[in-house]
Amino acid sequence: MDLSLSEDQLFMRDEAKRFLAERATSEAVRASIAARGHDPALWKALSSELGWCGIAIPENAGGLGLGAFEMVLLLEETGRRLAPVPFWATVSLCTPMINSVAADESRLALLSRVASDGVAATVALPRPAALDPFETIEFTACPDGDGWKLSGFCPAVFNLMAADLVLVPAKLKDKPGLGLFAIEPAAIAATTAPLDAIDSTMPIASLRLSDVTVSGASRIDAGDLQASSFVAPIQWARLGLAAEQIGAASGCLELTLNYLAERIQFGRSIASFQAVKHRCAELLIRTGEARSLLYGAAASLDADDNEAAREIDGASVLAAEALWRAAEEAIQLHGGVGNTWEYDPHLYLRRAQATADLFGSTEEKLARIADSLREVAA
Repeated sequence: MDLSLSEDQLFMRDEAKRFLAERATSEAVRASIAARGHDPALWKALSSELGWCGIAIPENAGGLGLGAFEMVLLLEETGRRLAPVPFWATVSLCTPMINSVAADESRLALLSRVASDGVAATVALPRPAALDPFETIEFTACPDGDGWKLSGFCPAVFNLMAADLVLVPAKLKDKPGLGLFAIEPAAIAATTAPLDAIDSTMPIASLRLSDVTVSGASRIDAGDLQASSFVAPIQWARLGLAAEQIGAASGCLELTLNYLAERIQFGRSIASFQAVKHRCAELLIRTGEARSLLYGAAASLDADDNEAAREIDGASVLAAEALWRAAEEAIQLHGGVGNTWEYDPHLYLRRAQATADLFGSTEEKLARIADSLREVAA
């Protein structure tokens, strides 16, 4: 498998890196933290003006018609800067679910809004820390004339306060199965409550619906929806999360190297000390290893390869470990200032802590990889 980037892919990645270096600076990120982790101007620029949200949306819905590989290139760069925008939730979590589950008319309408109108979208995942986040669904939908009444509670929804559109999976009360509902928080009597999150650049909030009436058109699935229907689209979310983690690990290493080059001790830059070089070299290898597996997993997902799920599990494990190690080393190599608010390593450590166990713990993912390999060998 050839994982080298084409000229177009290199250009897209480099332009994304340049744009975010200018717009998602440390100062801008810190300013957004005071605004509940959202930068509306940055979001408008990358969604409406640059069209990033259409990266993996079909051309007939106004998107660019590209794939998972191109998606992870952009997510790496948003992760590198801890960009305070709902990009992952929109392009990696919500968009694949619409593309996979929604009926034709609803799919084209919603994807067109995301691709062209800068709509920020998210999903009310029932159990985001579980290997199967849809194993237990708390929301219920009861027929109400031509519409539905939705009730239930989701304790943590990513980027909910910035979202223009929320996908809510619900159990149907009139018959077996599930429904997927697209709702606009501003237009319904929903109770949302921002939560104090570990990572202030990836905000979460709770969502409560109490007999909220929505129109019949808000149900977007094509019928016969089961929990297993979400397996395929959630792979995109897991892959995108790994991409942001690897990008964050790279960004954390970069700020550490910049600090080491500036700090002088015993009359020389501490970056010249062999022990420091070894630690940085290890981080570079870990990040590169994770990136290689990420790109392979993205290529497999685009090719609809049976290996994709296992490769995404592997990329998730390596990405989480790479980010965690990069953040720990950044704090150590920054010395006495590493834990202070004025320096950025703690922001990356918070991202590492907040995302380490999303979609399952490392142990659970490794166990699933082992089970999968045993099945192949049997």
